[in-house]
Amino acid sequence: MEPAGQGQGQGQAQGQGQGCSAPEGQQDAGRPRPREGAQTSHQTPSPRKKPKSPKPENAITIAVSSRALFRMEEEQKIYSEKGVEAYVKYQLDHESEPFLPGAAFAFVKALEAVNTQLRELYPESEELFDIVLMTNNHAQVGVRLINSINHYDLFIERFCMTGGNSPICYLKAYHTDLYLSSDCEKVSEAIEEGIAAATIFNPSKDVMVPENQLRVAFDGDAVLFSDESEQIVKAHGLDMFFEHEKTYENKPLAQGPLKGFLEALGKLQKKFYSKGLRLECPIRTYLVTARSAASSGARALKTLRSWGLETDEALFLAGAPKGPLLEKIRPHIFFDDQMFHVEGAQEMGTVAAHVPYGIAQKQRRMAEKKRAKDIE
Repeated sequence: MEPAGQGQGQGQAQGQGQGCSAPEGQQDAGRPRPREGAQTSHQTPSPRKKPKSPKPENAITIAVSSRALFRMEEEQKIYSEKGVEAYVKYQLDHESEPFLPGAAFAFVKALEAVNTQLRELYPESEELFDIVLMTNNHAQVGVRLINSINHYDLFIERFCMTGGNSPICYLKAYHTDLYLSSDCEKVSEAIEEGIAAATIFNPSKDVMVPENQLRVAFDGDAVLFSDESEQIVKAHGLDMFFEHEKTYENKPLAQGPLKGFLEALGKLQKKFYSKGLRLECPIRTYLVTARSAASSGARALKTLRSWGLETDEALFLAGAPKGPLLEKIRPHIFFDDQMFHVEGAQEMGTVAAHVPYGIAQKQRRMAEKKRAKDIE
Protein backbone atom coordinates (compact mmCIF):
# COMPACT_ATOMS: atom_id res chain seq x y z
CA MET A 1 0.00 0.00 0.00
CA GLU A 2 1.11 3.56 -0.05
CA PRO A 3 0.07 4.66 3.43
CA ALA A 4 2.77 7.09 4.50
CA GLY A 5 4.41 10.07 6.06
CA GLN A 6 4.62 13.24 4.09
CA GLY A 7 4.87 16.64 5.79
CA GLN A 8 2.83 19.67 4.92
CA GLY A 9 3.70 21.37 1.66
CA GLN A 10 4.97 24.89 1.44
CA GLY A 11 2.71 27.84 2.08
CA GLN A 12 1.65 29.90 -0.91
CA ALA A 13 1.66 33.62 -1.53
CA GLN A 14 0.35 35.71 -4.38
CA GLY A 15 2.96 37.05 -6.80
CA GLN A 16 5.05 36.43 -9.92
CA GLY A 17 8.22 36.55 -10.89
CA GLN A 18 16.92 10.04 2.91
CA GLY A 19 16.56 6.80 3.41
CA CYS A 20 13.82 4.42 2.31
CA SER A 21 11.04 3.06 4.50
CA ALA A 22 8.30 0.60 3.60
CA PRO A 23 6.22 0.75 1.64
CA GLU A 24 6.93 4.17 0.14
CA GLY A 25 8.99 5.71 2.88
CA GLN A 26 10.38 9.13 3.37
CA GLN A 27 12.30 10.68 6.22
CA ASP A 28 10.46 13.74 7.51
CA ALA A 29 13.01 16.34 8.54
CA GLY A 30 11.47 18.90 10.86
CA ARG A 31 8.05 18.88 9.28
CA PRO A 32 6.37 22.30 9.19
CA ARG A 33 3.31 22.62 11.38
CA PRO A 34 -0.07 22.55 9.64
CA ARG A 35 -1.36 25.85 8.39
CA GLU A 36 -3.35 27.70 10.98
CA GLY A 37 -7.02 26.99 10.63
CA ALA A 38 -6.55 23.83 8.55
CA GLN A 39 -9.85 21.97 8.37
CA THR A 40 -9.98 18.40 9.61
CA SER A 41 -13.32 17.29 8.18
CA HIS A 42 -14.50 17.08 4.62
CA GLN A 43 -16.61 19.94 3.35
CA THR A 44 -18.03 19.63 -0.13
CA PRO A 45 -16.95 22.70 -2.13
CA SER A 46 -19.41 24.68 -4.17
CA PRO A 47 -19.91 22.95 -7.51
CA ARG A 48 -18.09 24.47 -10.44
CA LYS A 49 -17.65 23.45 -14.02
CA LYS A 50 -14.37 21.61 -14.38
CA PRO A 51 -12.35 21.96 -17.58
CA LYS A 52 -11.98 19.10 -20.00
CA SER A 53 -8.95 16.86 -19.46
CA PRO A 54 -6.37 16.97 -22.27
CA LYS A 55 -5.58 13.85 -24.26
CA PRO A 56 -2.55 12.15 -22.65
CA GLU A 57 -0.52 12.27 -25.85
CA ASN A 58 -0.89 16.07 -26.01
CA ALA A 59 -0.35 16.86 -22.33
CA ILE A 60 2.70 17.17 -20.06
CA THR A 61 1.86 14.41 -17.60
CA ILE A 62 3.04 14.69 -13.99
CA ALA A 63 2.50 11.49 -12.00
CA VAL A 64 2.43 12.11 -8.24
CA SER A 65 2.16 9.53 -5.47
CA SER A 66 -0.50 9.97 -2.81
CA ARG A 67 2.14 10.54 -0.14
CA ALA A 68 3.92 13.11 -2.23
CA LEU A 69 0.65 15.02 -2.56
CA PHE A 70 -0.73 14.50 0.96
CA ARG A 71 0.45 13.89 4.51
CA MET A 72 -0.31 10.39 5.75
CA GLU A 73 1.83 9.90 8.88
CA GLU A 74 -0.89 8.41 11.06
CA GLU A 75 -1.91 6.00 8.32
CA GLN A 76 1.71 4.91 7.83
CA LYS A 77 2.01 4.16 11.52
CA ILE A 78 -1.11 2.00 11.46
CA TYR A 79 0.10 0.17 8.35
CA SER A 80 3.51 -0.49 9.90
CA GLU A 81 2.24 -1.60 13.30
CA LYS A 82 -1.09 -3.30 12.53
CA GLY A 83 -1.00 -4.30 8.87
CA VAL A 84 -2.98 -3.67 5.73
CA GLU A 85 -6.46 -4.63 6.98
CA ALA A 86 -6.30 -2.21 9.91
CA TYR A 87 -4.93 0.42 7.55
CA VAL A 88 -7.77 0.05 5.05
CA LYS A 89 -10.36 0.07 7.87
CA TYR A 90 -8.88 3.28 9.27
CA GLN A 91 -9.05 4.93 5.86
CA LEU A 92 -12.68 3.89 5.41
CA ASP A 93 -13.59 5.14 8.90
CA HIS A 94 -11.95 8.50 8.17
CA GLU A 95 -12.74 8.94 4.50
CA SER A 96 -14.73 12.15 5.15
CA GLU A 97 -11.58 13.76 6.62
CA PRO A 98 -9.27 15.29 3.98
CA PHE A 99 -5.52 14.73 4.22
CA LEU A 100 -3.31 17.71 4.90
CA PRO A 101 -1.12 18.98 2.03
CA GLY A 102 2.17 17.17 1.38
CA ALA A 103 5.46 18.23 -0.19
CA ALA A 104 4.21 18.22 -3.81
CA PHE A 105 0.97 20.05 -3.05
CA ALA A 106 2.15 23.60 -3.79
CA PHE A 107 3.88 22.37 -6.97
CA VAL A 108 0.63 20.79 -8.19
CA LYS A 109 -1.35 23.95 -7.39
CA ALA A 110 1.18 26.00 -9.37
CA LEU A 111 0.83 23.63 -12.35
CA GLU A 112 -2.92 24.15 -12.25
CA ALA A 113 -2.49 27.93 -12.07
CA VAL A 114 -0.43 27.78 -15.27
CA ASN A 115 -3.14 25.65 -16.89
CA THR A 116 -5.75 28.28 -16.03
CA GLN A 117 -3.78 30.97 -17.85
CA LEU A 118 -3.06 28.70 -20.83
CA ARG A 119 -6.75 27.91 -21.21
CA GLU A 120 -7.56 31.63 -21.23
CA LEU A 121 -5.00 32.29 -23.99
CA TYR A 122 -5.51 29.07 -25.99
CA PRO A 123 -9.04 27.76 -25.31
CA GLU A 124 -8.77 24.89 -27.80
CA SER A 125 -5.20 23.79 -27.00
CA GLU A 126 -4.45 20.58 -25.11
CA GLU A 127 -0.82 21.50 -24.43
CA LEU A 128 -1.39 21.58 -20.69
CA PHE A 129 -0.16 19.93 -17.52
CA ASP A 130 -2.10 16.80 -16.62
CA ILE A 131 -1.76 15.45 -13.07
CA VAL A 132 -2.10 11.71 -12.44
CA LEU A 133 -2.35 10.29 -8.93
CA MET A 134 -0.09 7.23 -9.06
CA THR A 135 -0.35 5.08 -5.93
CA ASN A 136 -0.06 1.49 -4.78
CA ASN A 137 -2.93 2.10 -2.38
CA HIS A 138 -5.93 -0.20 -2.30
CA ALA A 139 -8.85 0.98 -4.43
CA GLN A 140 -11.04 1.31 -1.30
CA VAL A 141 -8.79 4.15 -0.13
CA GLY A 142 -9.69 5.97 -3.34
CA VAL A 143 -12.78 7.59 -1.83
CA ARG A 144 -10.74 9.44 0.80
CA LEU A 145 -8.25 10.51 -1.85
CA ILE A 146 -11.08 11.77 -4.08
CA ASN A 147 -12.65 13.62 -1.14
CA SER A 148 -9.30 15.26 -0.35
CA ILE A 149 -8.75 16.29 -3.97
CA ASN A 150 -12.24 17.80 -4.14
CA HIS A 151 -11.78 19.49 -0.77
CA TYR A 152 -8.76 21.40 -2.08
CA ASP A 153 -10.41 21.99 -5.47
CA LEU A 154 -7.66 20.17 -7.34
CA PHE A 155 -8.20 19.06 -10.93
CA ILE A 156 -6.94 15.46 -10.86
CA GLU A 157 -9.12 13.13 -12.90
CA ARG A 158 -6.74 10.27 -13.67
CA PHE A 159 -5.88 7.79 -10.90
CA CYS A 160 -3.80 4.63 -10.86
CA MET A 161 -4.33 2.55 -7.68
CA THR A 162 -2.48 -0.76 -7.80
CA GLY A 163 -3.50 -2.45 -4.53
CA GLY A 164 -0.02 -3.14 -3.15
CA ASN A 165 1.79 -3.68 -6.45
CA SER A 166 4.36 -1.24 -7.79
CA PRO A 167 2.78 1.32 -10.13
CA ILE A 168 6.02 1.84 -12.08
CA CYS A 169 4.99 -0.49 -14.90
CA TYR A 170 2.04 1.85 -15.65
CA LEU A 171 4.04 5.08 -15.98
CA LYS A 172 4.75 4.77 -19.69
CA ALA A 173 1.15 3.79 -20.41
CA TYR A 174 0.09 7.04 -18.74
CA HIS A 175 2.55 9.00 -20.96
CA THR A 176 4.40 10.17 -17.84
CA ASP A 177 6.83 13.07 -18.28
CA LEU A 178 7.75 13.36 -14.59
CA TYR A 179 7.15 11.04 -11.63
CA LEU A 180 7.34 12.31 -8.03
CA SER A 181 7.24 9.93 -5.10
CA SER A 182 8.40 9.68 -1.51
CA ASP A 183 9.68 6.13 -2.16
CA CYS A 184 13.31 6.17 -3.33
CA GLU A 185 13.13 2.57 -4.54
CA LYS A 186 10.22 3.28 -6.87
CA VAL A 187 11.94 6.42 -8.12
CA SER A 188 15.08 4.42 -8.94
CA GLU A 189 12.92 1.90 -10.81
CA ALA A 190 11.40 4.72 -12.86
CA ILE A 191 14.83 6.20 -13.69
CA GLU A 192 15.98 2.76 -14.86
CA GLU A 193 12.92 2.67 -17.14
CA GLY A 194 14.03 5.94 -18.71
CA ILE A 195 11.37 8.08 -16.99
CA ALA A 196 12.22 11.40 -15.34
CA ALA A 197 11.67 10.86 -11.63
CA ALA A 198 12.68 12.19 -8.23
CA THR A 199 12.17 11.43 -4.55
CA ILE A 200 10.49 14.47 -3.01
CA PHE A 201 11.25 15.66 0.51
CA ASN A 202 9.60 18.12 2.88
CA PRO A 203 11.42 21.27 3.95
CA SER A 204 12.50 21.76 7.56
CA LYS A 205 10.60 25.03 7.73
CA ASP A 206 7.69 26.62 5.91
CA VAL A 207 8.54 29.18 3.22
CA MET A 208 5.90 31.01 1.21
CA VAL A 209 5.94 30.29 -2.53
CA PRO A 210 4.08 32.11 -5.32
CA GLU A 211 0.58 30.98 -6.27
CA ASN A 212 0.55 32.37 -9.80
CA GLN A 213 4.06 31.64 -11.06
CA LEU A 214 5.51 28.13 -11.26
CA ARG A 215 9.18 28.17 -10.23
CA VAL A 216 11.34 25.14 -10.95
CA ALA A 217 15.05 24.95 -10.10
CA PHE A 218 17.42 22.36 -11.58
CA ASP A 219 20.92 21.23 -10.83
CA GLY A 220 22.99 20.74 -13.99
CA ASP A 221 25.20 17.65 -14.00
CA ALA A 222 23.36 14.31 -13.61
CA VAL A 223 20.02 16.17 -13.67
CA LEU A 224 19.69 18.23 -16.86
CA PHE A 225 22.98 16.92 -18.25
CA SER A 226 24.58 13.47 -18.14
CA ASP A 227 27.07 12.61 -15.40
CA GLU A 228 30.03 12.73 -17.84
CA SER A 229 31.70 15.65 -16.07
CA GLU A 230 31.03 14.27 -12.59
CA GLN A 231 32.81 11.07 -13.61
CA ILE A 232 35.90 13.16 -14.40
CA VAL A 233 35.73 14.86 -10.99
CA LYS A 234 35.36 11.57 -9.13
CA ALA A 235 38.12 9.85 -11.05
CA HIS A 236 40.69 12.62 -11.52
CA GLY A 237 39.81 15.61 -9.33
CA LEU A 238 38.80 19.22 -9.95
CA ASP A 239 41.90 20.35 -11.84
CA MET A 240 41.44 17.67 -14.48
CA PHE A 241 37.71 18.50 -14.57
CA PHE A 242 38.40 22.17 -15.36
CA GLU A 243 40.87 21.16 -18.06
CA HIS A 244 38.38 18.68 -19.53
CA GLU A 245 35.56 21.24 -19.62
CA LYS A 246 37.78 23.81 -21.33
CA THR A 247 38.89 21.29 -23.94
CA TYR A 248 35.33 20.17 -24.69
CA GLU A 249 33.61 23.53 -24.16
CA ASN A 250 32.01 23.43 -27.61
CA LYS A 251 30.92 19.79 -27.39
CA PRO A 252 27.42 19.55 -25.89
CA LEU A 253 26.98 17.32 -22.88
CA ALA A 254 24.68 14.33 -23.28
CA GLN A 255 21.21 14.79 -21.85
CA GLY A 256 20.33 13.90 -18.27
CA PRO A 257 17.09 12.47 -16.89
CA LEU A 258 15.25 15.82 -16.50
CA LYS A 259 16.24 17.44 -19.78
CA GLY A 260 12.86 16.45 -21.26
CA PHE A 261 10.96 18.15 -18.42
CA LEU A 262 12.88 21.42 -18.90
CA GLU A 263 12.12 21.12 -22.62
CA ALA A 264 8.41 20.71 -21.87
CA LEU A 265 8.45 23.78 -19.61
CA GLY A 266 10.23 25.77 -22.32
CA LYS A 267 7.62 24.79 -24.87
CA LEU A 268 4.85 26.15 -22.66
CA GLN A 269 6.85 29.31 -21.91
CA LYS A 270 7.03 30.06 -25.64
CA LYS A 271 3.22 29.99 -25.83
CA PHE A 272 3.21 32.95 -23.43
CA TYR A 273 6.08 34.69 -25.22
CA SER A 274 4.20 34.51 -28.53
CA LYS A 275 1.41 36.53 -26.87
CA GLY A 276 3.86 39.22 -25.77
CA LEU A 277 3.91 37.96 -22.18
CA ARG A 278 7.58 37.13 -21.65
CA LEU A 279 7.86 39.37 -18.59
CA GLU A 280 4.53 38.13 -17.21
CA CYS A 281 5.17 34.45 -17.98
CA PRO A 282 3.80 32.23 -15.17
CA ILE A 283 6.67 29.73 -15.58
CA ARG A 284 10.20 30.57 -14.43
CA THR A 285 13.15 28.18 -14.54
CA TYR A 286 16.53 28.24 -12.80
CA LEU A 287 19.84 26.47 -13.28
CA VAL A 288 21.46 26.22 -9.83
CA THR A 289 24.81 24.50 -10.20
CA ALA A 290 27.95 23.97 -8.15
CA ARG A 291 30.00 24.62 -11.31
CA SER A 292 32.25 27.68 -11.49
CA ALA A 293 31.18 30.17 -14.14
CA ALA A 294 34.61 31.06 -15.55
CA SER A 295 36.12 27.58 -15.31
CA SER A 296 33.25 25.35 -16.43
CA GLY A 297 30.10 27.41 -16.89
CA ALA A 298 30.37 28.01 -20.62
CA ARG A 299 29.91 24.35 -21.53
CA ALA A 300 26.71 24.12 -19.49
CA LEU A 301 25.21 27.19 -21.17
CA LYS A 302 26.35 26.15 -24.64
CA THR A 303 24.81 22.71 -24.10
CA LEU A 304 21.44 24.25 -23.31
CA ARG A 305 21.78 26.51 -26.33
CA SER A 306 22.56 23.53 -28.59
CA TRP A 307 19.32 21.91 -27.42
CA GLY A 308 17.37 25.08 -28.18
CA LEU A 309 16.71 25.51 -24.47
CA GLU A 310 17.40 28.12 -21.84
CA THR A 311 16.71 28.80 -18.20
CA ASP A 312 15.48 32.19 -17.03
CA GLU A 313 18.28 32.39 -14.51
CA ALA A 314 21.65 30.61 -14.31
CA LEU A 315 23.39 30.61 -10.95
CA PHE A 316 26.96 29.28 -10.72
CA LEU A 317 27.97 28.74 -7.10
CA ALA A 318 31.54 27.40 -7.44
CA GLY A 319 30.91 24.83 -4.73
CA ALA A 320 29.09 27.15 -2.29
CA PRO A 321 25.95 25.88 -0.50
CA LYS A 322 22.77 26.07 -2.57
CA GLY A 323 20.29 26.39 0.31
CA PRO A 324 20.62 30.14 0.98
CA LEU A 325 20.17 31.01 -2.69
CA LEU A 326 17.18 28.70 -3.03
CA GLU A 327 15.62 30.40 -0.01
CA LYS A 328 15.64 33.63 -2.04
CA ILE A 329 14.34 31.98 -5.23
CA ARG A 330 11.47 30.23 -3.39
CA PRO A 331 10.95 27.50 -6.02
CA HIS A 332 8.06 25.06 -5.84
CA ILE A 333 10.60 22.28 -6.37
CA PHE A 334 14.38 21.92 -6.70
CA PHE A 335 15.98 18.89 -8.38
CA ASP A 336 19.48 17.68 -7.48
CA ASP A 337 21.38 14.39 -7.70
CA GLN A 338 23.40 14.98 -4.52
CA MET A 339 21.68 14.29 -1.19
CA PHE A 340 23.79 16.87 0.67
CA HIS A 341 22.43 19.58 -1.64
CA VAL A 342 18.90 18.24 -1.15
CA GLU A 343 19.37 18.30 2.62
CA GLY A 344 20.85 21.80 2.49
CA ALA A 345 17.83 23.01 0.52
CA GLN A 346 15.45 21.36 3.00
CA GLU A 347 17.10 23.11 5.91
CA MET A 348 16.46 26.49 4.27
CA GLY A 349 12.77 25.77 3.57
CA THR A 350 12.85 24.47 -0.02
CA VAL A 351 10.90 21.44 -1.25
CA ALA A 352 13.75 19.42 -2.73
CA ALA A 353 13.72 16.31 -4.89
CA HIS A 354 16.53 13.81 -5.24
CA VAL A 355 17.30 12.45 -8.72
CA PRO A 356 19.07 9.07 -8.28
CA TYR A 357 21.16 9.13 -11.43
CA GLY A 358 24.81 8.83 -12.35
CA ILE A 359 28.10 7.96 -10.70
CA ALA A 360 27.23 9.60 -7.37
CA GLN A 361 24.39 7.10 -6.91
CA LYS A 362 26.62 4.14 -7.75
CA GLN A 363 29.15 5.27 -5.15
CA ARG A 364 26.42 5.84 -2.57
CA ARG A 365 24.98 2.34 -3.13
CA MET A 366 28.45 0.79 -2.88
CA ALA A 367 29.04 2.61 0.41
CA GLU A 368 25.67 1.41 1.76
CA LYS A 369 26.50 -2.19 0.82
CA LYS A 370 29.88 -1.89 2.54
CA ARG A 371 28.28 -0.54 5.72
CA ALA A 372 25.74 -3.37 5.69
CA LYS A 373 28.55 -5.91 5.29
CA ASP A 374 30.50 -4.31 8.14
CA ILE A 375 27.44 -4.58 10.39
CA GLU A 376 27.05 -8.26 9.56
